[in-house]
Amino acid sequence: MHDYVNWLRHASPYINAHRDCTFVVMLPGEGVAHPNFGNIVHDLVLLHSLGVRLVLVHGSRSQIEARLTARGLTPHFHRDLRVTDGPTLECVIDAVGQLRIAIEARLSMDMAASPMQGARLRVASGNFVTARPIGVVDGIDYHHTGEVRRVDRKGIGRLLDERSIVLLSSLGYSPTGEIFNLSCEDVATRAAIDLGADKLLLFGAESGLLDEAGKLVRELRPQQVPQHLQRLNGSYQAELLDAAAQACSGGVRRSHIVSYTEDGALLSELFTRAGNGTLVAQEQFESLREATIEDVGGLIELISPLEEQGILVRRSREVLEREIEQFSIVEREGLIIACAALYQIADSDYGELACLAVNSAYRHGGRGDELLARIEERARAQGLKHLFVLTTRTADWFRERGFVPSSVERLPAARASLYNFQRNSKVFEKAL
Repeated sequence: MHDYVNWLRHASPYINAHRDCTFVVMLPGEGVAHPNFGNIVHDLVLLHSLGVRLVLVHGSRSQIEARLTARGLTPHFHRDLRVTDGPTLECVIDAVGQLRIAIEARLSMDMAASPMQGARLRVASGNFVTARPIGVVDGIDYHHTGEVRRVDRKGIGRLLDERSIVLLSSLGYSPTGEIFNLSCEDVATRAAIDLGADKLLLFGAESGLLDEAGKLVRELRPQQVPQHLQRLNGSYQAELLDAAAQACSGGVRRSHIVSYTEDGALLSELFTRAGNGTLVAQEQFESLREATIEDVGGLIELISPLEEQGILVRRSREVLEREIEQFSIVEREGLIIACAALYQIADSDYGELACLAVNSAYRHGGRGDELLARIEERARAQGLKHLFVLTTRTADWFRERGFVPSSVERLPAARASLYNFQRNSKVFEKAL
């Protein structure tokens, strides 16, 4: 119960921030077919109930493939795009139509004792996407494969104002009445840009972007995306990442990539600071800066648990207020997640690095190294030649970063006189 209450309290700022925002959500056909699809629907209903304006874009690739196989038709691709001839278009229409009905049915449920109880959602779909043919590329005629020409921003906006969920498929229509098979990623990206959406949420099989070691990359700027696209070499992850970057470049503030296989991935990404996927955003939402008097409360919240464990020396609010200018902090969406302080030792060219602390949830992101680099930069700017640190638990960390064992006798007199022999801290120093 305590964990639930604590989570709800921490989620409340996000609940307020997301209310009345427009989210475009892209779910590929594989996600609709996955056993976790029911949970995703429940999470979307929860977002709707919290005041989020939702546009849901669904794909149908796996369902199209199944119909082609059933009819004995061979799929054809060129430059990773499906060539949609007449028989293939029939399979596309069949797949998209059945998926639309299945999704609308799921969103229409109102079962007692379920997350859908009392939701009474209205789902709207229609000819909101105008398309044009891709035509002939490298001598290959794409037939009914097209690309988005425009999205009916006003029509979708009116439905969102009426609290409907708008459902878009991978089909688009031309002014001459033709039907075109589109990429659902293209539809979602263009819809997010044209609607001025606050977020584009892209579902994939993986938990966002994984690096070479298989670890989740939690944040990226659009300009960092090309280097990952080269590494991913045409995979579906690359397609999602490219869509996320395009949306951000088109004015969408944030794009998120999350897994359709993991229950609750969407909610964890939207309502926790750590998130559960990969965020691509134009703005820097985690910053390293010098502390101000307004940060004292956040600093106390960060360092109090470490003081209670005896890792850090206790500092009262009065001391922190008096010494706040000595601190550098890492702030993430209003939360101080790391800090360090630099004290110049009187009558010497020595400085002391003190109170280096990182929130336990963020200890593997290199923030300690960033703070150490900032403290060293500040020390050099003040003309200091050496940096001392006193520690009881983290000697190895400092030794790995160029600090060498020292002694109390090496401390300048002004600092040696304040040494606490009860704590028996080890002394290390580093030449700058």
